Amino acid sequence: MRSTPVTRRTLLASGAALGASALLGVPAASAAPGVGPGSTPQGRRDALVTPLAEVLDSGEQVTSLVLSSRALHGVRRASLRPSTFAVHVRATNPVTGEVAYEQDRVVTGARWTPRGEVVLDLEHGWQVPGGDTLQYVGAYSRNVLLELEHTITQAEPLRGPGGQVVLERFREGRPTDPEVDAFSYHASASGMNYRLFSPRGGGGRHGAALVVWLHGGGEGGLLVDGHDYYDNEATLRANRGALGFATPEAQRLFGGAYVLAPQATSAWMDDGDGYAPQILEAIEEVVARHRIDRRRIHVVGCSNGGYMSLKMVAEHPDLFATSVPICCGIGPRDGSGRYFVSDDELAAMTTPTWLVASADDTTLDPEDNTVYAHERIDGSILSLYDSVTRDGNTYPGHWSWIYVARNDPRHRGRHVWEWMARTRR
Repeated sequence: MRSTPVTRRTLLASGAALGASALLGVPAASAAPGVGPGSTPQGRRDALVTPLAEVLDSGEQVTSLVLSSRALHGVRRASLRPSTFAVHVRATNPVTGEVAYEQDRVVTGARWTPRGEVVLDLEHGWQVPGGDTLQYVGAYSRNVLLELEHTITQAEPLRGPGGQVVLERFREGRPTDPEVDAFSYHASASGMNYRLFSPRGGGGRHGAALVVWLHGGGEGGLLVDGHDYYDNEATLRANRGALGFATPEAQRLFGGAYVLAPQATSAWMDDGDGYAPQILEAIEEVVARHRIDRRRIHVVGCSNGGYMSLKMVAEHPDLFATSVPICCGIGPRDGSGRYFVSDDELAAMTTPTWLVASADDTTLDPEDNTVYAHERIDGSILSLYDSVTRDGNTYPGHWSWIYVARNDPRHRGRHVWEWMARTRR
């Protein structure tokens, strides 16, 4: 069974943003002041604009736009400058119907591809506004995939053999993110969405490893006001947790690994006992369809998923080669919460376990959760950071999954991915 990915279809125009008339096919607005009619024949001045996105440590952002048009063929490359085109973006939350943000994007560079396309590089990074593809809605504790609408204005003419070249109409294509797009869409027999990365090659004589990534609470489905938001998207776009294991570095260490990212219809903590069989079902489906070494199935999860990784090990003690709970929750020790991993379950765990958290985590207290679990899981490894800092940026203390996604935790000279790859059940 295959679920359908969410698409984001929008239009663009030079000059003012498109209104209803443009959606009906009426000619788009004219070029910006100072740019006269181009010499390019009518019908060839249209351009397809493809947003290129990348999942950064802080989540997915649109990092560049690719302009494809027959009118660009023969354009003198030296006439392209960062100031040639201006970019404006409007992002709408499909659940709330509210505008998440609307603003100009800073064009940091303009370049040509070997195919004669124009690439507009956009300012992006931690706390750079206007690029996020997701919005975290605090009222629902969910990340929602935004509907993006870019407006392109050609502020300066390009130069071609016959004179000025002006693009007059822009059509926005579906955003692309090569790392995310490498994961295929699926749904289990019982209807649980999941994404799957498939490695090149068979992964050795016994088959490839399988890494199961369990997302945080913000990446689950959402049912609110009659809106059923279950997209099979946010799991990969909110952070690099699953993507890290699909990188060439991780694939080399594992000798090829499938990466399975199931999505809860709400949050794992809402019904850990009920979700465990559904996760197991997705695992068994993947194992049945692909050449996977059952001795090398690993479970990794952050926050809500850190709890669920512990729950999966408690429910299925002989299934996993390793477990990596990140900034996990284990529930109130009297069992009064909606989620709970008991002391007896923790003490009974024999699956090799590496726990990761940051001491400044204010979402799930590391002493009451991660450290508590480490002290009761015999032989477990603990990486407790002071804060979550990378490349000069300091992130919220709960985001310690950044470290695992970048293979940073280290113990006795071995990084976490290498430890996982070398461990068999």
